[in-house]
Amino acid sequence: MTPTKLESSALTNGAAEEVVVAYHERSKHHRHRYAASLGYMDWASQPDPFRRYDGAPLVQLPLPDAAELPPFWQLYVPHGVPAARLSLDSVSRFFRYALSLTAWKELQSTSWSLRANPSSGNLHPTEGYALLPPLAALHDSAGLYHYAAKEHGLERRAELAASAWAELAATLPKDAFLVGLSSIHWREAWKYGERAFRYCQHDVGHALGSMRYAAAALGWRLRLEGGVDHASLARLFGLDRDADYAGAEREHAALIALVLPGDGDDDCALPLARILAAPMATAAWHGSANVLSAAHPVDWPVIDEAALATTTPPTQPPVDASFCDFPTEEQLFTPPVRDGAHSAARVILGRRSAVSMDGTTSIPRATFYRMLARLVPTADRRALPWDALPWRPRLQLALFVHRIDDLTPGLYALARDPAQVEPLRLAMSEDFHWHRPPACPPGLPLHLLKAGDCRDLAAEVSCGQAIAGDGAFSLGMLADTHGSVATHGAGFYRNLFWEAGLVGHALYLEAEEAGIRSTGIGCYFDDLVHQVFGLSSRDWQSLYHFTVGGPVDDPRLTTRPGYSPREAP
Repeated sequence: MTPTKLESSALTNGAAEEVVVAYHERSKHHRHRYAASLGYMDWASQPDPFRRYDGAPLVQLPLPDAAELPPFWQLYVPHGVPAARLSLDSVSRFFRYALSLTAWKELQSTSWSLRANPSSGNLHPTEGYALLPPLAALHDSAGLYHYAAKEHGLERRAELAASAWAELAATLPKDAFLVGLSSIHWREAWKYGERAFRYCQHDVGHALGSMRYAAAALGWRLRLEGGVDHASLARLFGLDRDADYAGAEREHAALIALVLPGDGDDDCALPLARILAAPMATAAWHGSANVLSAAHPVDWPVIDEAALATTTPPTQPPVDASFCDFPTEEQLFTPPVRDGAHSAARVILGRRSAVSMDGTTSIPRATFYRMLARLVPTADRRALPWDALPWRPRLQLALFVHRIDDLTPGLYALARDPAQVEPLRLAMSEDFHWHRPPACPPGLPLHLLKAGDCRDLAAEVSCGQAIAGDGAFSLGMLADTHGSVATHGAGFYRNLFWEAGLVGHALYLEAEEAGIRSTGIGCYFDDLVHQVFGLSSRDWQSLYHFTVGGPVDDPRLTTRPGYSPREAP
């Protein structure tokens, strides 16, 4: 891929949707033909995993004390964590639990970092930004900052004029600020080729999830802001500044979210599309992006085509006001969860992707039900992390259950939207049973489709990877992809993958809380998954896979902390 920027899309809605559908079909893996990629690791062009802006002032953030965080279960209780005051310290804690380094791994002379936000292949295409008010020990003017993960610091990319910030702040709730995410597609395409655009969107969803849990750990709220076009986001983040990216890989704007530290109205509507670009017109900018790879030996133009087709926000923002048919907390958890084994810091910073499963660990049925219940929004729309999204779930789960105590192994389905139970039943094989499993909470729409040992089948559909059959269970995430794109426009294709990443992030953290591990699986045979579940219509597509179970650690690896201890500035 060449380090060029995306121009504004001139595609009509229909043409953009055709590009998206064509990209999705082209980027599928098949048993005898994988999606196009280089096919080997070109180490000479491996991208730098850390973006920096040379010349931008860096404020190194204080490392927070992990003991300050509450028990993990308390994050799920509305108003269960007292809201932290907005300050340099609380901003530091937010980024520490959202996007920071959590460890360094070493094998012989090679080392690599892990982060709070998971990433496909640990390649980390996602970059984080924040538009912050004047804060003591940060800066006396409002500014746009890039989060430098390796340093746990904020690079000041732009300073806003006082009048521009005052105009913007007048539209925001008290103490609220904005955070944003972008993607560097090359970081994933270097290894994964044409399928990389999918993985970049997964990673955006994971990062959105990690930010939502980080906000909850501070007693804050966070919600995704829709309806903002990508050109406005690019101007806000400075991603359209050609001179700042001379020879460097471009970033592509992904999303913007509102962080609410105070008692502001969660449902307040912000005219972001109208006001975002104006404050940056008079801003003083700093820094130029570093070059991540000395050379790009292969271009993947289909990724740029998919990105361009999805730059327009959904034509009908899918805000669904009514969740009255969703279960209550009491219907999902009997009784509601009010205890747990670990602190929020232990779960968030201790999260790891399993590289292998032991093939023997079984988990209690109640633990399995609790993990699945965490993936379902509630009727009051206050369930973490689903309160960050404005739409009803589009992702339903097709499960391969292997080792759950007192539960029959086999194929299962979980409709995360109760209104999708019947559409799923009609779309899947008519030979499935649709039995409710024993002791299942009344609000959990889980059904046994077909009993039997499906370990080999789970591995087969996941590109032959044993980890999918060696876990306690694995799953695929199904979406009415074509219908969603037809209804909400090509831009909603990204949103579907964001939701998939958010589901995956919740599974990651719930597995840590349960004392086991999980991992995302991006390599699977798309159409074979559909065949296993009897999905003959091409409307339903599998967008992400996951496996959960007992991990096997590599004893050759050594681990050291993500950061060396340092004093607060």
